[in-house]
Amino acid sequence: MDSLDPGSTLHNLLSGHGVLMERGCTQGGYFMSNMVVFGTQWGDEGKGKIVDLLTDHAQIIVRFQGGNNAGHTLVNKDRKFILHLIPSGILHPDKLCLIGNGVVLDPEVLCREMDTLIQGGIEISPARLGISKKTHLIMPYHKELDLARESAKSGQDKIGTTCKGIGPCYEDKMARIGIRAGDMQDLDLLRAKIARALPEKNMLLQNLYKSSPVNPEQVMEYILPLAKKLVPFLTDVSHKIQTAREKSQTVMFEGAQGVQLDIDHGTYPFVTSSNTVTGNASAGAGCSYQMQQVIVVVKAYTTRVGQGPFPTEQDNRHGEHMQTKGAEYGSTTGRKRRCGWLDMVILREAVRLCGPTEIALTKLDVLSGLERIKVCSAYEYQGKKFLYPPQEENALARVKPLYDELDGWQEDIGNCRRREDLPENAVRYIQHIEKMLNTSVRIVSVGPDREQTIR
Repeated sequence: MDSLDPGSTLHNLLSGHGVLMERGCTQGGYFMSNMVVFGTQWGDEGKGKIVDLLTDHAQIIVRFQGGNNAGHTLVNKDRKFILHLIPSGILHPDKLCLIGNGVVLDPEVLCREMDTLIQGGIEISPARLGISKKTHLIMPYHKELDLARESAKSGQDKIGTTCKGIGPCYEDKMARIGIRAGDMQDLDLLRAKIARALPEKNMLLQNLYKSSPVNPEQVMEYILPLAKKLVPFLTDVSHKIQTAREKSQTVMFEGAQGVQLDIDHGTYPFVTSSNTVTGNASAGAGCSYQMQQVIVVVKAYTTRVGQGPFPTEQDNRHGEHMQTKGAEYGSTTGRKRRCGWLDMVILREAVRLCGPTEIALTKLDVLSGLERIKVCSAYEYQGKKFLYPPQEENALARVKPLYDELDGWQEDIGNCRRREDLPENAVRYIQHIEKMLNTSVRIVSVGPDREQTIR
């Protein structure tokens, strides 16, 4: 992206449309405001690319929830990176990336990710990456328990978890027996906390799931080299954010998964183990909630990985078109994503829960080549029309989607850089989304590369 020089086209675009800038209260006349970027569907909306685009104009990027069950795929020229824990902004020089207390952190995965970035020529140092001392650590026994539980289930009882230990780690956090990143600074405390957490885990593994018990000393041997590498990166994330705000710097808060995977507001029980809505940015990063920009990422169609209801799923040639052209495979699991038409009902729910200021629409290019495109505008449920999801558990498995149908387009739009360059029917599709959600589309992604973007 170009530098944000006063008077530049990009400067005028962003300031005029409120994407990044807010006129106000500093001596310079403008200050960069705080923003949160999150997904509105079942994850995999392309948040990584959007965060990467906006990072040029932020000083700090904070990941505030989730674990390494989410992956951000970034493509920049001939380089491709898949990040699971480190915020997407790490690819930009002179940016500080922070992992907040709301994240559950697999130390082995993080160390491996750091090594991969270093091998790719990306600087990784405490000046560029910080981990909250309050962040909970995923331990080997969390993954053992997660795998044992999922393996014991069958058929529709399976949640479709990635078995990364995310849920069991959050459970220990709530049970107040969790291991926190700051514990790695005190090995005696760390050893004692591991010993305290294991008896219950081993009882379940041995007696209920018929698995081998976990040895506390083996866990210590596992964690010691990782702790040695990660301790220099521990910091007070809350203080870093506070200092940035005092300097009128931009802080960008990056979520994982999507609203429909929220532990409270998603399609329970087929959800993740944390709150994915924007309000959790405050709790998960340790700061007051002062967001000037709430940017929701909407994929131009809908996808889902794993189990759970999916009203607009298309197990047909249309779904195959989206799956193939969109390369819809999970960046973390490699599993094929289920594909379907855009669902305005779940998007309205995301808007209601999160109060977006603008939309970033991704993968619009995938719909090229379809003669007709459907958009779910409402559900029929128990003989009534619903504009928002019914609140009963698993109700989405029993709704009937009601569709609007629009004309498609055949042109390749990968080289479009202005909305006016798009085919007329593609513009109408965008306008239909804006009207249904009463929110403006400010960014449109027309391909995987960061340059394939209409701002």
